[in-house]
Amino acid sequence: MAQAYLGFWKNVLKSLSPEGDITQKGYEKKRSKLIGAYLPQPPAANGAAAVRCRLQHSEGAARRMLRTANIGVCDIREAAARERAASTAGNRPLFYFRFGVDQALPQERRTPVTPSSSSRYHRRRSSGSRDERYRSDVHTEAVQAALAKHKERKMAVPMPSKRRSLVVQTSMDAYTPPDTSSGSEDEGSVQGDSQGTPTSSQGSINMEHWISQAIHGSTTSTTSSSSTQSGGSGAAHRLADVMAQTHIENHSAPPDVTTYTSEHSIQVERPQGSTARVAPKYGNAELMETGDGVPVSSRVSAKIQQLVNTLKRPKRPPLREFFVDDFEELLEVQQPDPNQPKPEGAQMLAMRGEQLGVVTNWPPSLEAALQRWGTISPKAPCLTTMDTNGKPLYILTYGKLWTRSMKVAYNILHKLGTKQEPMVRPGDRVALVFPNNDPAAFMVAFYGCLLAEVVPVPIEVPLTRKDAGSQQIGFLLGSCGVTVALTSDACHKGLPKSPTGEIPQFKGWPKLLWFVTESKHLSKPPRDWFPHIKDANNDTAYIEYKTCKDGSVLGVTVTRIALLTHCQALTQACGYTEAETIVNVLDFKKDVGLWHGILTSVMNMMHVISIPYSLMKVNPLSWIQKVCQYKAKVACVKSRDMHWALVAHRDQRDINLSSLRMLIVADGANPWSISSCDAFLNVFQSKGLRQEVICPCASSPEALTVAIRRPTDDSNQPPGRGVLSMHGLTYGVIRVDSEEKLSVLTVQDVGLVMPGAIMCSVKPDGIPQLCKTDEIGELCVCAIATGTSYYGLSGMTKNTFEVFPMTSSGAPISEYPFIRTGLLGFIGPGGLVFVIGKMDGLMVVSGRRHNADDIVATALAVEPMKFVYRGRIAVFSVSVLHDERIVIVAEQRPDSTEEDSFQWMSRVLQAIDSIHQVGVYCLALVPANTLPKTPLGGIHLSETKQLFLEGSLHPCNVLMCPHTCVTNLPKPRQKQPEIGPASVMVGNLVSGKRIAQASGRDLGQIEDNDQARKFLFLSEVLQWRAQTTPDHVLYTLLNCRGTIANSLTCVQLHKRAEKIAVMLMERGHLQDGDHVALVYPPGIDLIAAFYGCLYAGCVPITVRPPHPQNIATTLPTVKMIVEVSRSACLMTTQLICKLLRSREAAAAVDIRTWPPVLDTDDLPKKRPAQIYKPSNPDTLAYLDFSVSTTGMLAGVKMSHAATSAFCRSIKLQCELYPSREVAICLDPYCGLGFVLWCLCSVYSGHQSILIPPSELETNPALWLLAVSQYKVRDTFCSYSVMELCTKGLGSQTESLKARGLDLSRVRTCVVVAEERPRIALTQSFSKLFKDLGLHPRAVSTSFGCRVNLAICLQPHRLGKLAEQGTSGPDPTTVYVDMRALRHDRVRLVERGSPHSLPLMESGKILPGVRIIIANPETKGPLGDSHLGEIWVHSAHNASGYFTIYGDESLQSDHFNSRLSFGDTQTVWARTGYLGFLRRTELTDANGERHDALYVVGALDEAMELRGMRYHPIDIETSVIRAHKSITECAVFTWTNLLVVVVELDGSEQEALDLVPLVTNVVLEEHYLIVGVVVVVDIGVIPINSRGEKQRMHLRDGFLADQLDPIYVAYNM
Repeated sequence: MAQAYLGFWKNVLKSLSPEGDITQKGYEKKRSKLIGAYLPQPPAANGAAAVRCRLQHSEGAARRMLRTANIGVCDIREAAARERAASTAGNRPLFYFRFGVDQALPQERRTPVTPSSSSRYHRRRSSGSRDERYRSDVHTEAVQAALAKHKERKMAVPMPSKRRSLVVQTSMDAYTPPDTSSGSEDEGSVQGDSQGTPTSSQGSINMEHWISQAIHGSTTSTTSSSSTQSGGSGAAHRLADVMAQTHIENHSAPPDVTTYTSEHSIQVERPQGSTARVAPKYGNAELMETGDGVPVSSRVSAKIQQLVNTLKRPKRPPLREFFVDDFEELLEVQQPDPNQPKPEGAQMLAMRGEQLGVVTNWPPSLEAALQRWGTISPKAPCLTTMDTNGKPLYILTYGKLWTRSMKVAYNILHKLGTKQEPMVRPGDRVALVFPNNDPAAFMVAFYGCLLAEVVPVPIEVPLTRKDAGSQQIGFLLGSCGVTVALTSDACHKGLPKSPTGEIPQFKGWPKLLWFVTESKHLSKPPRDWFPHIKDANNDTAYIEYKTCKDGSVLGVTVTRIALLTHCQALTQACGYTEAETIVNVLDFKKDVGLWHGILTSVMNMMHVISIPYSLMKVNPLSWIQKVCQYKAKVACVKSRDMHWALVAHRDQRDINLSSLRMLIVADGANPWSISSCDAFLNVFQSKGLRQEVICPCASSPEALTVAIRRPTDDSNQPPGRGVLSMHGLTYGVIRVDSEEKLSVLTVQDVGLVMPGAIMCSVKPDGIPQLCKTDEIGELCVCAIATGTSYYGLSGMTKNTFEVFPMTSSGAPISEYPFIRTGLLGFIGPGGLVFVIGKMDGLMVVSGRRHNADDIVATALAVEPMKFVYRGRIAVFSVSVLHDERIVIVAEQRPDSTEEDSFQWMSRVLQAIDSIHQVGVYCLALVPANTLPKTPLGGIHLSETKQLFLEGSLHPCNVLMCPHTCVTNLPKPRQKQPEIGPASVMVGNLVSGKRIAQASGRDLGQIEDNDQARKFLFLSEVLQWRAQTTPDHVLYTLLNCRGTIANSLTCVQLHKRAEKIAVMLMERGHLQDGDHVALVYPPGIDLIAAFYGCLYAGCVPITVRPPHPQNIATTLPTVKMIVEVSRSACLMTTQLICKLLRSREAAAAVDIRTWPPVLDTDDLPKKRPAQIYKPSNPDTLAYLDFSVSTTGMLAGVKMSHAATSAFCRSIKLQCELYPSREVAICLDPYCGLGFVLWCLCSVYSGHQSILIPPSELETNPALWLLAVSQYKVRDTFCSYSVMELCTKGLGSQTESLKARGLDLSRVRTCVVVAEERPRIALTQSFSKLFKDLGLHPRAVSTSFGCRVNLAICLQPHRLGKLAEQGTSGPDPTTVYVDMRALRHDRVRLVERGSPHSLPLMESGKILPGVRIIIANPETKGPLGDSHLGEIWVHSAHNASGYFTIYGDESLQSDHFNSRLSFGDTQTVWARTGYLGFLRRTELTDANGERHDALYVVGALDEAMELRGMRYHPIDIETSVIRAHKSITECAVFTWTNLLVVVVELDGSEQEALDLVPLVTNVVLEEHYLIVGVVVVVDIGVIPINSRGEKQRMHLRDGFLADQLDPIYVAYNM
């Protein structure tokens, strides 16, 4: 605080003792000089004087220190001397401390809090939904100020879209509100009865008011309300302006929004006040409101526009350094901020606590103390337990504790196992499993173990077999070798039982013998048996469990000497005396509750009143009532208990807390507990509570009690306060909050170092080097009273329990090891210890440290809080793309609406961004009561994180902000200039690499006895076969049962074709050259109709018939092809004729505009006068129409010459001749499928067994059974057929084997495709059918496209055939670096290396085909190592597009392209596919090197993002792997945003789990930020007949709101 007032407190003055180097007179003089500046000035002096306290050490102090202890430790008394030096040094302040609250107030405000004002205070504070642990009015106001500023910036966050079924919550009654009260670190709060939301604190005389006074600089104000705009509006606005300017800039190129602007840019301000709430606008679904009250049309496109507009805002400044290699995408290296604060203080000195005084009557061990009190004061009360009504349930006296503990000890040692083989021997570990409401049974069992010299391991009661974290507890028990669990009768009865009554083994637990410790179940020890009571030694006394950040559970061993010394240190620090009464609300099984309420109490024969958690839930005031009733001197509580008392104290008249001399706040080290302490003091000061009674302490499982504030009798000695800059803390530096005023952390001291201990703070990471005085570090302690190891884990023990802090010169400060406490903090003036957080809660984001608790506090300060449960918020970080990302998960109240929750979420993001300058990666709300709980009801953090990462959290609302957080993406790529003509050297070398070109065998040089070669036209080949081999079967069609439905011989086909030709000429009155659409199901009719057209001189177009069940969507495509192809007539079957004229057809298209329809089921009987013979081989033979994956309908022209060349090329490549049989399971409508189905058999004379793929839907085994039955050696299929077999027959291989299915004769199984080979599918198919004899190398692929229907086709020859010289080499698989591929480079890597992508070659290049790889932009040839467009030159290239639009430029570009340099003469066709060529080590039959072609993806589909080229399939593969419920995925871009659509196979509740996982995986593997995640039902992603995804159709459907998505998330 700039004008922070420092009242210096008396301990410092006391420690300026007149001993040593200074006389009494000199001391007085120094003292007046030193504190003169701090004495309260008259009000005119502007309120306060600033004090600088830079902790430097005078040389004298340092020398003296070395004299007192040779281990670089400084005594608390010397702190004062250091402060003298610091204050006179007069340097710029590094941090400010304020000691005391009341002195700071002007005189007239220092009235005691009267009951009336305290009840006014209460009305304000009593909203039950407050978790006071994180409560701070100043913080709340800071957050409100920051949000108000954001409001002015109008940040529009598009609301996610949800399907109705996901929105409709169950009724309120169906929900049990979550157990918001909880008993662990992450506890919640009691539900109060008052409804009001707390406003800012009017009337509370607390530090917050004081701070706001200091900021306003006004001392005259006597009103008792602090300004709502805390920190003065000026300061708040200044900060928010700074925020507005420093909002992050991402490195992704800004979205391209120039072409797309939305009409909905009007932004409406929603009033702040809750009274002015607008009624929800559910009636009008068109207009929804986003989080900040910005109306948007619910249409998707407008939302995307809104998202784009938001993302265009300037963000955080970009970081400058990148390392960009040729194609190395390097993640950005985080550069340190040049303006970041750095520690400037001197090196700290270790701080020594007071000496541990030896009191003569202290017992030599804890068991000795028990024996002593049990025998000399057996009637003295030791422990009183309460029932749920607050009545004393049971009083355990010291006598009973002693005799029962002995009984337990005797039974453990002698009654388990046999005399010869006892189950438990001294030194063994046993588990203590006792519920929280039975401290007496626990205490007896614990001391029984100590007496028997066995080691108790207290754990929580497992409630169910699958308790959160219970598995890890089981692991601890297993590693400790626990075989026996002690428990109470009631607990034993309550454990889950199997039907036989046995307690089942819990998941991950060792097998245990459950042993009930109630006296009635135990045998009496013989008279002569006594436990052996020794002095405390180094044996292990007990093991306390500790849950780590990652959920693993460790056991901290505490030795008997440490146990005793710890009790002594606590006794001295707390001033415990015999027979004092202490009220304990804490868990007595571990930590502060165990140390004070079970151990130290027995050493001092104290009386403990134990308040169970169940009683606190019913009556939160119970502990205060017990303090009054028993006039207790000490109470052990957490800030939660103080807060609950505030909520409930209203009705209590007769509360008197004057008996309390010490109120131990167990979680006082949590910086956010300070407000509970202040509020509690404010209310209860009038009830006798003194300020100096409140004693926060700091503890950790490893170091036990680290520090505790001592109770004093002096009420003028105020506690220490520090107001620190949160920004400074993120850099680990202590700074007074100077400029911002909003993001501050107020910390209170947790007292002094423990007696007999030495403390220092070391840097949290790296070697344990001492911190500077103004630096935050991990506190380390050197003392006897600490844990000694993690049981059984020597490595971890070394890192935690054996630390030797170093000075900057590298010398250890002590020969004794220190222990890391896991607490972050510093040692302030006067040796006061300040803790600002825990190592476990630390999240290091982009090099800055944030504490989870601080983030929770900011989230809780966002009003209104009525949509989530305050006590049920989890904050953790997940590692994504080499940095930690913050995730917040909260439980949503069942009655909050979508808009409410979403608005709260967007406000939380803005608040955290402003206060902490850090982005939240993901904010998720889950339904009430669904987060995993710890045994005491808190949130189980690591389990929550685990559920989040594996996608099983099932949130009901998610807001991801990757655009805001992820600032370390690689730099967008600038295109490199390509190689120019000058670089092309002789020998086709491009900078040392050859030009990428390859060719198949030369058709002209192949000598074979191909009779069909002498005919120019296919129609002539058919006539020749009909004459020479009339009865040779060419085609056999199978039905779904696998029997022959139909077959055709050469002569049958010829005669049928003749009749069809007559029909076309006579009934259709067609001329030669007219176009005829053939609309047939896959089969024989189609083939006959095709040849009929050739005989008549017509040009056939094969068209897939409409689907009878889906006419509305399939018929328009048929109509479109018929119209675009200018068909003069349509031939089909009688059945389809009726379908085309049906009522459904009339609804879909205009049926009056069909051309004449001819029904070929009714053919004329006569033959044509003559068969048409084309005049020129370059005339049109047929048209091939197909819909590309980008949704474009394209028809290509195939000439007679190209058709014959095509058939010849396939005949040679596949070695087809009349004695061969080939099985074909393909759609016969376009591409290679049509050629194989209709043309090849006629040309080569082999028999084709035709299997319509549609028949596989009823009988998936049809194709493979046919292949087996006909002993086929060559078969062709599509990916959809392969997928159907893989999915449909996966579990049936055994039964198929039994039916005699044998695939061992198959030597080639070629997948016909126009895409990158689907390597995963072909491999799983091969693996699956390997058992049925399929050779793993039999499966290969082919590649064709619109300009050339087959470029590659790879049949391989297996077995004996390979020796006959006809062998094609195996298809090779290579692994390429996916990052290089994005830069159009090909870099081969090893299998399994990171970012590797497996690619399979697309088959052997067909004879007569030449390929070159060219740059699609410059049209220059490329080298081997480059990815480029595949260009093809071949006799069977199509001769051009057939369109009605006459698109000449496209025509010449695609079919008649020439290279820009190099060989500029050859005419090439551009395939539109990207790929690369690679020379393999393999040779083909003629001994030539085999060139492999690898197809990577379609140019049209590739997405340009951040200057790099991405292929959808790669991103989709990653996404499908992300979660088991994602069955299919498709991606596309819209306005430069990446949209990911996933099909969900699971309940709709899982939909939101997918959003973070999809975002994570795409970031990690592709360095891309997903803009929109759309979750849809199975089957929504459209797929064409070839099994290819129609991404553009999907995009159009999404933008037109036609998908009915389950959930749409817009990532910020």
